Amino acid sequence: MHSKELLKGTLQMIILKLLADEGKMYGYEITQKVKELSDGQMVLTEGALYPTLHKLEAEGLLITEKVSMGKRIRKYYRLTETGQSSVLKKVDEFTDFISMMSRVLQIKPAL
Repeated sequence: MHSKELLKGTLQMIILKLLADEGKMYGYEITQKVKELSDGQMVLTEGALYPTLHKLEAEGLLITEKVSMGKRIRKYYRLTETGQSSVLKKVDEFTDFISMMSRVLQIKPAL
């Protein structure tokens, strides 16, 4: 497991990238996909996920769609045009950050 601080700093980017790749997803689906992709090492809690989703929605990066599933209503999230254009920027920014941190910490790439 990684520290909550590291996750908090990357959660917006993770959500945006997932939605860019998958189209639309609902909250539980996002948590399970992150868990699957991280081989169980990253577990998103509702307390971290939903405030981030709401913040991204308030910033105009996401929109929601409610779909009836029998007696339940499922809320799907998908990217707006602004959200789509910000994904690549955020991923590039994070990739540059990882590269810079590797240099700062003098981490040598695995062979």
